[in-house]
Amino acid sequence: MNHPIYRVVDFEIVAPHTLRVCFDDDTTQTIDFLPVLSGELYAPLNDVSLFNGVRIDPEVHTLVWPNGADFDPATLHDWPTQAQALRERAQHWQRIRA
Repeated sequence: MNHPIYRVVDFEIVAPHTLRVCFDDDTTQTIDFLPVLSGELYAPLNDVSLFNGVRIDPEVHTLVWPNGADFDPATLHDWPTQAQALRERAQHWQRIRA
């Protein structure tokens, strides 16, 4: 099975927990990450200063945060079709921790 490989080439912080992400196919996504910031890896990103430490990993060409959190570039690229499932997963993580 073939699926496209996307690379993040740039990003801009446009609001708290929100990034405009640019890809190598000249598309962009504006992503509000706040609804998916749950669980052991992603919950620390609720701290805006940690969230704003985001950078592009030069090897895998995706966003990565100082605590090691990242998202697959294809997930970021296709965020509108992936966001609901990610929100549901985040809600599940919240219930587990409660």
